[in-house]
Amino acid sequence: MKVAIGADHKGFELKERIKEFIKGEGKEVTDFGTDSEESCDYPDYGLKVAEAVARGEFDRGILVCWTGNGMNMSANKVKGIRAALCLNPELAVFARQHNDANVLTLASKFTPVKRAVEIVGAFFSSEFEGGRHQRRVNKIKEYERKTSSEQSQL
Repeated sequence: MKVAIGADHKGFELKERIKEFIKGEGKEVTDFGTDSEESCDYPDYGLKVAEAVARGEFDRGILVCWTGNGMNMSANKVKGIRAALCLNPELAVFARQHNDANVLTLASKFTPVKRAVEIVGAFFSSEFEGGRHQRRVNKIKEYERKTSSEQSQL
């Protein structure tokens, strides 16, 4: 599995710890930054990771900021991304099983390292169930197609 990861300054430390866990699990991880705790803007990293996942260069993405909300909002602006802010492993499981989430966002303010590792593990070990959930995901994909074509006509 190929994983893209990114964080802003408030998520930097947690991102570094998650990277260690991912590598220890034998997965390939590419870090899109940031590289320090120096103040920066979350969309710069959230959009880079989301675009790389949407292009199919990575199987999944992980984004970390202070509350997780900024990264989540940024990533979900990218066509083909279904980012989920998860505060516990159960949310991560359902995000994969029911929503086919391809980007996990985490809140460094509310997520200790041990819990973050559990959430990431749950996100990686869960698969999309399809079935009735596929119909719902297809509605999101259809809306993206529709709005993309409408915007290209403007």
